Amino acid sequence: MAGLPPQPQHVHALPLLLLVVLPCLIPCLRATTEMAPTAATAGASDEGASALLGLLQRVQSEALRTLGPHDFDPKFYVDLPLATDERAAAAALAALPRPSPSRAELDDFLSRYFGDPGSDLVADVPPDFEPEPRGFLPHVHSPEARAWALEVHALWKRLARRVAPDVAARPDRHTLMPLPGRAVVPGSRFREVYYWDSYWVIRGLLVSKMYDTAKTIVLNLVYLLEKYGFVPNGARSYYTNRSQPPLLSSMVLEIYRATGDVEFVRTVFHSLLKEHSFWMSEIHNVAIADNHGRVHNLSRYQARWNKPRPESATIDEELASKLNSMAAKEKLYCEIASTAESGWDFSSRWMRNSTDMTTLATTYIIPVDLNTFLFKMELDIGALAKVVGDNATSEFFLNASKARHIAIDSILWNSEMEQWLDYWLPGDADCQEVHEWKPNSQNRNIFASNFVPLWLNAYHSESWRASRHLDYFMPQG
Repeated sequence: MAGLPPQPQHVHALPLLLLVVLPCLIPCLRATTEMAPTAATAGASDEGASALLGLLQRVQSEALRTLGPHDFDPKFYVDLPLATDERAAAAALAALPRPSPSRAELDDFLSRYFGDPGSDLVADVPPDFEPEPRGFLPHVHSPEARAWALEVHALWKRLARRVAPDVAARPDRHTLMPLPGRAVVPGSRFREVYYWDSYWVIRGLLVSKMYDTAKTIVLNLVYLLEKYGFVPNGARSYYTNRSQPPLLSSMVLEIYRATGDVEFVRTVFHSLLKEHSFWMSEIHNVAIADNHGRVHNLSRYQARWNKPRPESATIDEELASKLNSMAAKEKLYCEIASTAESGWDFSSRWMRNSTDMTTLATTYIIPVDLNTFLFKMELDIGALAKVVGDNATSEFFLNASKARHIAIDSILWNSEMEQWLDYWLPGDADCQEVHEWKPNSQNRNIFASNFVPLWLNAYHSESWRASRHLDYFMPQG
């Protein structure tokens, strides 16, 4: 999601909860030069969408001048649906009193020219929702625990949405993106679908026996993937400059295991190949030679963006004001967006100086979690290819997973700490070259991401590793 950046922390606990604890529960809640637009970012560069975003960012800046920074949410303003012609709204904005309008004048302007954020989504209770599904949590016998679980289960009715028809009819008036089917949103200020949040949503839906809704969520993501060439961070036009942790294949595999629906797998299978190609493309791939001279290919996060994120533009601009040159600011904007692509926005994990967010350097890091997700993607596609009878593709991806497994162990494993560690590329690195592995380039700080391979159970055949990691967690409580 895109949010207000918290103070950076050395140990980021939330992903550990998500990756280790929540799979057992019911997860319901959730570049220094101008970059030319590509076919994959056509939605963001569309003339109507660009004009609307430009207008909404000007509204955002005007609102900040009027309201001040306390409890100011910049995302509110870029989620506003336009209620009239964009040129008329732009002219009315330019005519507001200077140096800034009063709160009443701003409110009057917003009510005249815009709808409320979220009004372009309509509540839509999923047809497969049942108050107490048959076979729901069969091993939970405590009346109190079951009552609580059913309260959580009931949240699906509150979080399910369908995109209003006007979004597809008048895309120039909405930053919300049209979707073919029903959606589940995180709630509160997050009024749209998010990519990796959807994995946890689907895990919960499967516990709730809502198989059709789970499939629809995947089909929505596949629709976005086919349109943009990757799954965007979220279903807003301002999120099409980056993706999020790649868990689409995991969603498909979870649904197949729960339903045995081979036809569903056939429907989405080739889209999974397209997503894998995106993460293996030049912008994400890094070649690195280990201490034996063997070259491995691993991946990094990198957004195709060097401007303030529209949903947090006033915050990004304030941070970048600490830098002197436009080139330095554009580089920072790219790093901010790339950090948002990681899902860890924000953490000192991505900073050269843990107290200074202007030192974000996410594109110079080979992350443990991303490469573990991609290792799982390759295993997933190999297994799903077998399901659809494509043995050649299955063999290809199983071999790819073996190569990534070796690469993760060769580059990211630290035998002294007995953990997988992020690897830092040199600051002057050209990511098209083959880098030489250096032991002092591993980040020896402790982050939850160091343990993501345990969630995957990627090393189930090496039980000593899991045992050592459990020993680490015991003193932590």
